[in-house]
This record gives sequence, C-alpha cells and structure tokens, in this order.
Amino acid sequence: MASFTVWWLIAGVLVAAELLTGSFYLLMLAIGAVAGAIAAHLGASETGQILSAALVGTAAVVACYLLRRRQARMQPAESDRSMNLDIGESVQVENWAADGTAQVRYRGAQWTVVLRPGNAPTPGTHRVAEVIGNRLLVDKL
Repeated sequence: MASFTVWWLIAGVLVAAELLTGSFYLLMLAIGAVAGAIAAHLGASETGQILSAALVGTAAVVACYLLRRRQARMQPAESDRSMNLDIGESVQVENWAADGTAQVRYRGAQWTVVLRPGNAPTPGTHRVAEVIGNRLLVDKL
C-alpha cells in the first residue's frame, strides 16, 4: 500500500473518532495527517512525512487551544448570547425602586432588574445585557 494512502486512512480514522467523541482537537490532528499525505504525494521521505504531519498537527492543536482559551476569557457566560438566550431581549420597566432595582414580568415570571452602571433609572424599554443569578442587568434602549 502506498504511504499516502496510509496517511489518508489515518486522517479518515481521526475524523471518524472526532465525530464519535466530539473532541475538536482530533480534527487538528487529522489536518496533520493530511499534511503527511500531501508530503507523501510530493515524494518526501517517510521521515519528512512524519515530521510534516507532526509539525502541522501540533501547530494546529496549539493554535486551536490558544484561540479557544482567548475566546473564553473575552466574554463570560453570563453575557454571552450563545450561552444564554435572554441576552439581547427587551423588558419593559414601569418604575424603579430607590435602591436602583425594579421588578418586571419576563418569560412568565417575576424578575429583579438592575441597571448597568452609567445608565439613568428611567422607565421604558430596556435590553438585557447580562443574567446574574436571578437578576437581569439591563441597558436603556
């Protein structure tokens, strides 16, 4: 069997393993196997194929790890729309209490609303910016 065929089979097995486990890093290793297959197609020696697969796979895993780590720090789950579908929704505030909170009816329940710093406590429509426990942190629209 040709060496490039072995690399393509390795890449296929890694993709199938990723589909079964959900580990995105296996796709990065599959990219490394594809680099080994390309090196084999270009006529590189076995050492060159292994070296190219290892370097590309390792670089892809490290890049994926650093990118995911940076994105996790950028936005906490409390204010991330993909994690909490309440972010960006509108609520109607009738009046504010002296302590800077209000009670609103939202999604069929009573919620405590808190203004984000820098906003004046005025009645009207507000947008949910964060969900902190059972409180909605809002901005004036």
